[in-house]
Amino acid sequence: MTSRGFAERLRDERGSAVAEFSLVGVLLTALVLAVVQLALALHVRNTVLDAAAEGARYAALAGSSPAAGVERTRALIGAAIAADYAGDVSATTTNVGGATAIAVTVRTTLPVVGLLGPERALEVTGHAPVETLG
Repeated sequence: MTSRGFAERLRDERGSAVAEFSLVGVLLTALVLAVVQLALALHVRNTVLDAAAEGARYAALAGSSPAAGVERTRALIGAAIAADYAGDVSATTTNVGGATAIAVTVRTTLPVVGLLGPERALEVTGHAPVETLG
């Protein structure tokens, strides 16, 4: 093979589409999976936050208790995501803007790969003013 034939073969672009598709395909797949994982993490956060707020409202009703709010929060998280995400739920009485309120706090797993991730890395709190009669 002459040096001229070798130079012509280097300029020949046949077969380069396969290599380009492979490189771009890997990057595009990684980007799509990252966006899906972010959406899953935000879904879990919003669902747990909504459950904590609903549990706080339930606990703040006249005749209810903080323990009832904790149970309500656990039931909502268990129905929406999984019972494993409702392991660390607590309720306390607090003061918000001069009014007595219930705060329900949930500490749960932050999904990083699928639904797996660091334990207790996500913490959300829902508040509700205590209902009084009279």
